[in-house]
Amino acid sequence: MPLVTVSIAFNPADAQLTRSRLEAAGFHAIVTNELSALSLEGYALATGGICVQVPESEAADAKEFLTSPAASTE
Repeated sequence: MPLVTVSIAFNPADAQLTRSRLEAAGFHAIVTNELSALSLEGYALATGGICVQVPESEAADAKEFLTSPAASTE
């Protein structure tokens, strides 16, 4: 099943936090490009950033979850 990027981060901790939030909400999220990133003082300098991806079938719901005001206060 194809994966869709729902979030891009330039800090590995932010990418992992987003993945954890998605997984807690029942999504099947993975982090990609994390190992190819050059880290400098906690920030990743990867082309395109560190991607948080979900299966294509979950992408619309995951994007809505991440942008909803309630998701940012949980």
